[in-house]
Amino acid sequence: MESVDESLYKYKGLYFITDLSSPENLDSLDSFEIRDDDIFIITYPKSGTIWTQNIVSLILYEGHRDGTENISLIDRAPWLEYNIFHVDLPSRPSPRVICSHLPYYLVPKGLQNRRAKIIYVLRNPKDVLVSNYHFHKLSVKIETPKDFDIFFEKFLAGKVFCSSWLDHVEGWCTHKDDFNILFLSYEEMKKDLRSSVLKICDFLGRELNGKEVDDVVHKATFDNMKVDSRANYTFLPPDILDFSKGNFLRKGTIGDWKNLMTVAQSERFDRVFKERVEKLPFKFCWDMQEDPDPIFSSVREN
Repeated sequence: MESVDESLYKYKGLYFITDLSSPENLDSLDSFEIRDDDIFIITYPKSGTIWTQNIVSLILYEGHRDGTENISLIDRAPWLEYNIFHVDLPSRPSPRVICSHLPYYLVPKGLQNRRAKIIYVLRNPKDVLVSNYHFHKLSVKIETPKDFDIFFEKFLAGKVFCSSWLDHVEGWCTHKDDFNILFLSYEEMKKDLRSSVLKICDFLGRELNGKEVDDVVHKATFDNMKVDSRANYTFLPPDILDFSKGNFLRKGTIGDWKNLMTVAQSERFDRVFKERVEKLPFKFCWDMQEDPDPIFSSVREN
């Protein structure tokens, strides 16, 4: 086990938050029993995890959709490796919805039977970087960056929580055939939320009528999630998130990186990322030469 600072340690190639997980717990996840109807939401941090949690919860649970059940998202869709509320996952009724930031090689082996479903959401890494920077200032468990320039370099080097964005996305894309997986992009969800909701419904085998789909789309908008105490994580204790320093759900926009990243940083970012992205088994709608604002409008096979 390698430590990068007091808040992070490295386990099997990935940086984890020291106070929220342990190597012993991570070792046990390899044999975590997977059910055929399990639904996993997997992301690199700050890529739309809570948004997807909420959409899936609205699709699956009528009580969540009509507001008759006041159950938080972290209870609807608890975390696998960061089970801070000690949810008894093995005894949860089916279908279980479970969230994770794990790379493909650290998820339970049972996921490779291709029966349980995985929804993997990715986001423009420039926006991921900026969102992560603001989250680090809010999080009590992670070291607060001294300034954006330092955090920028750490992110490019993969010396942050969950390590390299490139490694995470590349790993899941390259090994997509080992899993039953639906890829979505944050950007396509922003562009056409209804289509994304229908795509998730189809993947999960859930049929909703027109009104139910409308309700899901309405309640899954960023503005509605931000005021929904079940969805905005305001229930987390102050020793995990310090809400005096900001909101967990901050902006939910595309292209916020332009407000913080310099032109030189953007160009350096493109040079570092372009070569790796072009080698992925997917074709991303991210033309860095022609479009100064890269957008993942879709993820599709070459």
